[in-house]
Amino acid sequence: MRQRVDLFLVSILVLFLELACIRWFPAHVLFLTFFTNTVLLASFLGMSVGCLAAGRSRNYLLWTPLALVLAFGAAHWVEWERVHTGSIVDVGNQLSAQLVFFGVEYQSTDPARFVVPIEVVSGLLFIMITLAMTGPGQQLGRCLARIPNRVEAYTVNVAGSIAGILLFTAGSWWQLGPAWWFGGVMLVTAYFLVPERKLRLVALAFSPIVVFLAWTGTPFTPQPANLQETWSPYYRISYYPDSKAISVNLIGQQSMVSRQAFSPAYSLPHQLNRDSGKPPFSQVLVIGAGSGNDVSRALAFGADRVDAVEIDPVIYGLGRRDHPDSPYSDPRVVSHLDDGRNFLRSTDRQYDLIVYALVDSLVLHSSYSNIRLESYLFTTQAFADIKKRLKPGGLFVMYNYFRQGWIVSRLEGMLNQTFGFGNPVVFSLPAKETVRADDVLFGNFTVFFAGATDAIRGAFARQPDYFVASGRATDRSTPNGFEVPDAATRATLTGDQESDKWLRFRTTTVVPPPTRQRLATDAWPFLYLQRPMIPSLSLRGMAIMGTVGLLFILPFVRKRAAAQAAVAGGVSGFGFLSSMFFLGAGFMLIETKAVVHMALLFGSTWFVNSIVFCAVLVMILIGNLYVLSARPRSLSPFYVGLIVALAANALVPMDAFLGLSRGLQIVGACLLAFAPIFFAAVVFAISFSHAADADRAFGANIAGAMFGGLCEYSSMLLGFQYVVLVAAVFYLLSAAGAWSTSRPAAIRS
Repeated sequence: MRQRVDLFLVSILVLFLELACIRWFPAHVLFLTFFTNTVLLASFLGMSVGCLAAGRSRNYLLWTPLALVLAFGAAHWVEWERVHTGSIVDVGNQLSAQLVFFGVEYQSTDPARFVVPIEVVSGLLFIMITLAMTGPGQQLGRCLARIPNRVEAYTVNVAGSIAGILLFTAGSWWQLGPAWWFGGVMLVTAYFLVPERKLRLVALAFSPIVVFLAWTGTPFTPQPANLQETWSPYYRISYYPDSKAISVNLIGQQSMVSRQAFSPAYSLPHQLNRDSGKPPFSQVLVIGAGSGNDVSRALAFGADRVDAVEIDPVIYGLGRRDHPDSPYSDPRVVSHLDDGRNFLRSTDRQYDLIVYALVDSLVLHSSYSNIRLESYLFTTQAFADIKKRLKPGGLFVMYNYFRQGWIVSRLEGMLNQTFGFGNPVVFSLPAKETVRADDVLFGNFTVFFAGATDAIRGAFARQPDYFVASGRATDRSTPNGFEVPDAATRATLTGDQESDKWLRFRTTTVVPPPTRQRLATDAWPFLYLQRPMIPSLSLRGMAIMGTVGLLFILPFVRKRAAAQAAVAGGVSGFGFLSSMFFLGAGFMLIETKAVVHMALLFGSTWFVNSIVFCAVLVMILIGNLYVLSARPRSLSPFYVGLIVALAANALVPMDAFLGLSRGLQIVGACLLAFAPIFFAAVVFAISFSHAADADRAFGANIAGAMFGGLCEYSSMLLGFQYVVLVAAVFYLLSAAGAWSTSRPAAIRS
């Protein structure tokens, strides 16, 4: 019984520590938030190395508290260097970016400043996190090896992993911070390091330092005394009450701006609608409502109802509490804490105006994929959903600092496809006559109008210049921008110059690139990727992680003596371990596909992610229980079922279930996404049941999962619809390794 309890607890420890690291490190190292798979893959590598080292006499768990202290210290040191010595984290060449990262344009381009490439920073942290995860991984391998029934041991491991996810989900629900996460990690670690020797006491002495470094925001860096830091389910949120500015994961995201202040971008849709002769918008939907700026402007211009959709509960709460206009307290506002795409599909309301309000999450959807939290809002299918929700005569407006001309061109192409060629109206602030695909638009704010744009286009045909009085509030009392200033003042404005009193707007022509540009779709949701490719920055990161992984694992690939394998009465050797390796690689990809698929269908929220991760583990648990009860003797039918299920995932479009009722959607999507997971779980359970060395077999499997995580980058080239084909190749290689194994019969057949 003690063996099973230990295995259950160490499984919780490993999973919980992995999730805690995935949350903590990107929030303390600038721009690592866009590379959370670095932390995930480092966790897998550390677990793999630990399992492979389970047979060694040295206890690596003793070094875990110190390793965490060093990893946290390295993260804080990187931030200290950026603030105090002028060094900056460089995220590729964003002037000619293959993949755009928001917030990078605010970094200094002074050649005198010391530049640290993000791949070097992530490589350093990759090593540190790997070392921190090695001790728990070793303890996991030892606990697995102590239970003779391999499938039973794996079942306990999965149950512990489910418990770890549920505990972390509960912590996210209660918005608990890092002190709670790593305090719990240290308590479970202490359970396995009951002080029997002085060295163990020394190891445990580092635990308070771990908790302190995890809890403190940015030590050694001056911060305002009234800075408020909160951990939402998505971000580390830093709120500055004096300026009412909000930063997430060290990147400035938004500020609360009163309607009494000069803020033309928020009011422009309402002003242009009014000045082109149309009545005020009555029914308004704001997606990405944030702290409430767009909601406030809609109310100021006379909206009867505003549906405000915001995914982050903490940012919404700050806006409700502190926005100077108190828009969320207005009875005309209905708030929805939801994913924007999911809300578009689930509501049956029709709107006069739908606004994408600075929708840029600054974070990846999960550590399993390279899509961002908002990626499924920027696809041709998402724009079609918006068109369905517009009333006749309704408008869709989206705006942001889109950074690159090719992003603007891609968005216009998507709007053309959805609303009709020539329908969109585009503005650039400051005024810009044309936008070309190779333009760098760091300082330009781009606004798109689509839908019933005839009145606006007609107004600009009559008067190409539109003026807004600068330095004053923009509300219903603002003069008609097509009529002011007077002709004498207007004549003083030449070229792109602007007077002190007036800000000029005019429509912008978007020049498409010379070659056909791929549009973002639900199957390829990469708005910020220039074309289907694996960017050079990603390739360099993959090379660093792959090299480090090999250096860590190579010392453990030596074969054990044949006599030892014979005594164990199971299967070992290169063929078997390679089969376990490719099982891990394939499973990582099908799990990624399941996570992404469910995010598309049911929303990109943290809660949906938690449910999917739990569902994956439950499917593994069901596979284990099936193997324990049915005791299947042959792998062949399950490999066949697995390949068929993967083929179905490749053939059935990811959005095939969007038009169905919710019940059919859930059943159909779950059958499609989780069928491969069940067959893969059965194949693994049968194979693992015959392992001579449970620790080495499990370590090889986790190493394969890391390799599969590196191969996930292929989705940027293939799209998620076809990444399962890469998984199918891995499973065929796994089958070849299993059939080359000399015994037992169940492995061969």
